[in-house]
Amino acid sequence: MDDRAAGRWLKRQAGLARRPIGLTAAAGIAQGLCGVAQAGLIAWILQRAVMEGARLSDLWPLFAALLAAALLRAGAAWVWEALGAVAATQVKTRLRRQILDRVHALGPAWRAERQTGDLAVTLIERVEALDGYYARFLPQSRVASVLPILILAAVYPIDWVSGVILTIAGPFVPLMMALIGMKAADESRKQFRTLARMSAYFLDRLQGLATLRLFGRAEAEVEGIALAADAFRDRTMRVLRIAFLSSASLEFFASVAVAVVATYVGLGLLGFIGWGTAPNLTLFSGLFVLLMAPDFFQPLRLLAAYYHDRVAAIGAAEGLAEVLDGPAEAPAGGRPMPQGEFDIVFDNVSVAFDGGARSAVRGVSMRIAPGDHIALVGMSGAGKSTLLSLLLGFRRPDAGRVLVDGIDLAEIDPEELRRRIAWIGQAPVLFHGTLRDNIRLGRPEADDAAVERAAAEARVTEFAAALPQGLDTPVGERGVGLSGGQAQRVALARAFLKDAPLVLLDEPTASLDRETEAEILESIRRLARGRTVVVATHSPAAMAIADRRILLDQGRVQAEAA
Repeated sequence: MDDRAAGRWLKRQAGLARRPIGLTAAAGIAQGLCGVAQAGLIAWILQRAVMEGARLSDLWPLFAALLAAALLRAGAAWVWEALGAVAATQVKTRLRRQILDRVHALGPAWRAERQTGDLAVTLIERVEALDGYYARFLPQSRVASVLPILILAAVYPIDWVSGVILTIAGPFVPLMMALIGMKAADESRKQFRTLARMSAYFLDRLQGLATLRLFGRAEAEVEGIALAADAFRDRTMRVLRIAFLSSASLEFFASVAVAVVATYVGLGLLGFIGWGTAPNLTLFSGLFVLLMAPDFFQPLRLLAAYYHDRVAAIGAAEGLAEVLDGPAEAPAGGRPMPQGEFDIVFDNVSVAFDGGARSAVRGVSMRIAPGDHIALVGMSGAGKSTLLSLLLGFRRPDAGRVLVDGIDLAEIDPEELRRRIAWIGQAPVLFHGTLRDNIRLGRPEADDAAVERAAAEARVTEFAAALPQGLDTPVGERGVGLSGGQAQRVALARAFLKDAPLVLLDEPTASLDRETEAEILESIRRLARGRTVVVATHSPAAMAIADRRILLDQGRVQAEAA
């Protein structure tokens, strides 16, 4: 994504907070107009007091007006800050919701192809990088396109020569910002890519810390993290260097223009210049123009100060647009789930990864009748898990169809589909909370009695009885505090509680000892009664629960056996 495309994308997202952004810009313009009023009042007060000898009592109305203008300017500044924060918060909140909805819609299959650290950076750091763009830069860009013109409209009738000087100098500021910004945006994109790599690297090493220590690689990986952090520091300093250069270039042009105006006005008032408006300059007109010259550049100066916010936002936009505007899955079906017996047919189904370069499933045709207990067997990579993901609706076939009671699975509402499927994987995901909370995920509306019955069926109560608070004992994230067999029993309890007609299992006894495997399989046999079961496994003991075995090899069905 180039700078223009990123800029267009950012402006489209401004529609999420159009009203507060517009009001923020209006507050900035009002603040500038109050400054014009203040400059005019100060110049007029001095003109009356110094040149016309007005008494202090005659100037009280002007002082009151000056105080009112100052208070209004302060109020407008407060509104600018408050509404800018509101605008940025609205955009960030809605974008994060859109990202979460998008990730949810794309499903686990899409998520598995991406690094967790990179997604975390997208959801947190990249979205947060938009704060300054919507709170400051975008409103200020509107102020900078309007307020200098209004100031020139006030200056030209009083001193057209100074107006011409400001008109000539003004465009140099955005020109320099654009020239410098092209390099800055590229550096910002590299900065975010470096941050994403560092986050993913750090998270991977943190999750694999036990393995790294076991193989004596912990210290070496600490050095790797330090190198990644140093690379990010270097990228950050490059972005800041360009930001400071942008501010310095603006200050140079603004200072030169103000100095030229001051020289012209000063020499004109002293009588050393007799051309242009110099002979007609008064204390009021000269002072007003001098006060307006810095104010003319103030909106541009603020825009330059906030330009690094735009640079950061453009750098972040690439990763955000990749998630939000990337290739979409086919629209989810909306047909109600058929209330039949779950008769499943794979009709010449093929699935490929990496844009078709690697086939996972090729031309699979088979039927899973209601009440069947099927074991999918084969080497790793044979396509067993891919077939399960098709049944869960996490993937769509690239060719062929999966039919449920005669209806294409792609046409069925995926939420209704998943409500009628129980899933048990080889590494059960447990969340921070109690055992009861984790079991209740199977059916959130279930009462405590139903949860306890499911726990008893899965033999969770056997080990829970020895815990301090029974089923109300807290467990850590990812099941910290439980053994692999205990975590698998919690997953089984969820399936018992859900009471779904179709049960899918992916290596449910992987990494378990024989005794624990036998106990888990006994619970699975009870769960399988009266239900359709599909289990992907390498275990001969797990295969024994099936009525039919389907051998897969390189994505094809090679054989079936009872």
